[in-house]
Amino acid sequence: MKRQLPLVLLAVLLVAAAPVIAGPPKAKNVIFLLTDGTGPEAWPLARWVKGSPLVVDEILTGAIRTYGADSIITDSAPGATAFATGYKGSDKGISVAPWSITIDAVKADPAKRYIPLATLVEGAKLTGRATGMIATSNVQHATPAAFSSHWHDRANYNEIAEQQVYQGMDVVLSGGAQYLLPKEVKGGKREDKENLITVLQSKGCAYVTNKNAMAAIGAGKIWGAFAPDAMAYDMDRADLAKSEPSLDEMTAKAIELLSTSPKGRKSGFFLFVEGSKTDWAAHANDPAGVVSELFAFDKAVGTALEFAKKDKKTLVVVVSDHGTGGLSIGTSEDKNYSSTDDDSVVGPMRKAKKSAEGLDTLLQGEPAPDRIKAVMTTEWGINDLSEAELKAIVDLVTAKKPTMPATVQMLSRRARLGWTTNGHTGADVFLFAYGPGRPTGLVENTEVGKTMASVMAVNFEQLNKRLFVDALDVFGSLGYQASIQKTDAANPVLVVTKGEARAEMPVSKNILMIGTKTTNLEGLVVRADKLDKVFVPQQAIDLVKAEFK
Repeated sequence: MKRQLPLVLLAVLLVAAAPVIAGPPKAKNVIFLLTDGTGPEAWPLARWVKGSPLVVDEILTGAIRTYGADSIITDSAPGATAFATGYKGSDKGISVAPWSITIDAVKADPAKRYIPLATLVEGAKLTGRATGMIATSNVQHATPAAFSSHWHDRANYNEIAEQQVYQGMDVVLSGGAQYLLPKEVKGGKREDKENLITVLQSKGCAYVTNKNAMAAIGAGKIWGAFAPDAMAYDMDRADLAKSEPSLDEMTAKAIELLSTSPKGRKSGFFLFVEGSKTDWAAHANDPAGVVSELFAFDKAVGTALEFAKKDKKTLVVVVSDHGTGGLSIGTSEDKNYSSTDDDSVVGPMRKAKKSAEGLDTLLQGEPAPDRIKAVMTTEWGINDLSEAELKAIVDLVTAKKPTMPATVQMLSRRARLGWTTNGHTGADVFLFAYGPGRPTGLVENTEVGKTMASVMAVNFEQLNKRLFVDALDVFGSLGYQASIQKTDAANPVLVVTKGEARAEMPVSKNILMIGTKTTNLEGLVVRADKLDKVFVPQQAIDLVKAEFK
């Protein structure tokens, strides 16, 4: 027979589980859209190529300072951490407190280094909202990871994937299927032998792998994994990835499911949408990829904005996390920049039908010059290859190496576009917003996160205290024995004992097991690997204390 909690303690737990309130909510729903790595000059380039205004043009409200705790040129991980948690982060850290603080403007407590920081997704869940996440990268990539997991290294996709699955989000649509499967299964990458797809399905979540299956879902939770890793560029999708949905289709489906779910109807929803591959195209200095991804992203913004205008209770925020590539309309070699006609830029750009990545897929194979000329003419509109340009492509194809380093220069040069780097830049980026409580002016990236928290009545400081308690310290102070059991190194477990009583909490999950009783916690059990500490929700502390009496 199961033991019943005393009524007094039950009342205490119910009070502790009440929403973390920062004041009355200003918006029922928040849709946060981020185009990764999009510097300020990418927008006018896209506008010129389109030949008409962009959707975002009507909701421009300001600009964002993007620096992190240890660099004025931020990485996607600390950049997203700032938006997700309201705190500056260190390079490569995913929603954990900074451990390297070298920028004078950043005021952070070094004693809290590596400690997990609560996110907007976690806060939205505790206010009763439905939650969703969309990305065109693998969903374990830095930016979506910062909204749904906590780790010091953005590259640990297996760790991030497990935390994401146990976050219990209502809608996830992205790539990254290989990080859900154990390596014992064909195509899997996981080292812990866990099949997270099976876990999702056991939790009542529909798992889909193509756009038709996604479209068929009319209600309930859904996890869509449309590619083993990242999804295709939007301009390549029709020919090279026909089963993948567009960013706009994913956004529309997520809004439909979240807004009509029981939680969404009652309390609202939080949806994160990332156009991931603008950044990847900019890293490659691929202007065709940058512009086509911005078009796809802008269309998704239009879908979100259409919903918000009808709903009148939805805040839409549109940002980038940093610049990438240092794109410029004009180059140092161009001595006639003051007479740059729009056709000279637009003409070559409009002829491109594939991203540089998609073009490379078509170029690979037989390195016959005539075939390569035909592909370049048909897919990138370049029919005047010089002998040196043709030889560069032929040599790369012969060596079975990527052709992007050569082809992107050819298009950029013809379109009179320049690049300063293959990395990130320290540019301020544009801020677009619409709806109740919208941020305006020149703001810190952290302030954008705090604004979204505020309109959802979430207080980050209170949320951190509620979700992340130092388990070894607190259980030790209570006279219990607590340790991280590492018998299975890939699956560590927090074990707490008092006499014969024993509680177990698997790391990176939201599970508490005491005897035959299993409880789903309101937050994750997170290991700060660098500190060899484990952080648990206060709820876990209270439940263990009650059972150990």
